[in-house]
Amino acid sequence: MSAETPGASAQGEIWDKTTVAVAEAEPTRGGAADSAPALRFKTVDRQQMAWGPIEVESLIPPDHLARAIWELTGKLDWSRFCAQVKAVAGKAGCSPYPPRLLASLWILAYSEGISPPREMEELCAYHPAYRWLTGLQVVGYHTLSDFRVEQKEELDELFAQVLAVLQGEGMIQLEQIMQDGTKVKAAASPGSMHRAATLQRHLEAARERVRRLGSWSEQAPGESRPRQRAAQQRAAREKLQRMEQSLEELKKVRAEALGAASLKDPKECRVSETEPEVRKMKQPITGGFAPSYNVQVMTDAVADLIVSFQVVQAGNDQGQLESGLEEVQRRTGVSPKQAVVDEGYLSWDTVREMAQREVDLIGGGTALEEKKAASNRKRLENSGVTPEYYPQRFVYDAEKDL
Repeated sequence: MSAETPGASAQGEIWDKTTVAVAEAEPTRGGAADSAPALRFKTVDRQQMAWGPIEVESLIPPDHLARAIWELTGKLDWSRFCAQVKAVAGKAGCSPYPPRLLASLWILAYSEGISPPREMEELCAYHPAYRWLTGLQVVGYHTLSDFRVEQKEELDELFAQVLAVLQGEGMIQLEQIMQDGTKVKAAASPGSMHRAATLQRHLEAARERVRRLGSWSEQAPGESRPRQRAAQQRAAREKLQRMEQSLEELKKVRAEALGAASLKDPKECRVSETEPEVRKMKQPITGGFAPSYNVQVMTDAVADLIVSFQVVQAGNDQGQLESGLEEVQRRTGVSPKQAVVDEGYLSWDTVREMAQREVDLIGGGTALEEKKAASNRKRLENSGVTPEYYPQRFVYDAEKDL
């Protein structure tokens, strides 16, 4: 039997090449050590092709968030989502992804501050948690985006189911609700905001384009292909619908402006032609104005979990607490006993409304500073705060914790 095993010469050749490569890359020791053999290290080959078994269950630890999300979604009713599925056993056609999987991917992505569907698709290719959820499949961004956009009503019902599960587990109590609003800039640019005359002119142009594209009966040489022409017609109709919606929204803005003392001439009102629902709002950080939405978020004070939210067009938080509490009750079936808000929500109407609903209203306010005593006092009075309840009346006693 030969002393050399099969492949020994090849293995030695590999090690020799490795040693030569390292010797070229690494400096040799100087002085008396010049005659010593060159140092040798393991190589890192990123150009190689490799394969091996993957145990999907071992991709994430037992207490990973993805497992909790999957278990939570398993307690929900998916019948409304499944009612739209047309693929059945024994017939041809592509099988869709389970709604439970798509919802779990979105919940996991949102928990990590990720919202672009393209980024989620990339995570499905390499991230252990997403690979575990999908079973090593890569869900396309178009599928993820369509699920979020087209299933709006179903997802709203799903959110209510999640709240019901959390209530059943005792994770949320809904005794005390904290509400706050934030301005979110819209995709529409300030340049898309126009007055009535410009909107009417663009509307007529949109109508003319729809009429012209709809009059193409046959494809003439040099014209676009049928599929391209159909896409152009669809885009023209969608633009016409947005222009018509913009003029309807302009009527609402003008009606609001008639009762506002800050805007004297309603004719100067503007509406975006690309995103008619947005409103021009003052930004809290920069102080400038931009097309935005007012997002109202209601949170359970004990569990620190969002229990409801609303997207409104109001430029401030006045009057939003009432609708916020109604939305919480609609989603959960429970009426909170306390509401915590900042001074932007406070007004005489809100104070009276909370008293009628028997809801304890806890509202923050600005202390009466000497420099702004008059303006602060006026603001408190407008908010329904009487002198005996001014902030300086309440002094904290650290020793008694009162």
